Amino acid sequence: MPQPHPAVANVLRFFAHDHLPPRLAEVSRPFADLAHSVAAHPGLAGPELTVALRKLLESKDCAVRAALPTDGGDV
Repeated sequence: MPQPHPAVANVLRFFAHDHLPPRLAEVSRPFADLAHSVAAHPGLAGPELTVALRKLLESKDCAVRAALPTDGGDV
């Protein structure tokens, strides 16, 4: 498999979820799977691919924040 463009690789690194507590990693994982699938799609390239991944990253960040406890308790 060819290496992604450096700009794509730079965005993909933010989809890592191994460092998260299990509950948050479970929320994050589908976004990472989709991001890597989109990045590997042979018909997608160029600046719009990077924009698509950045917007997916924003969605992932919001979903993970939504999963945080609102009472300040443990994740």
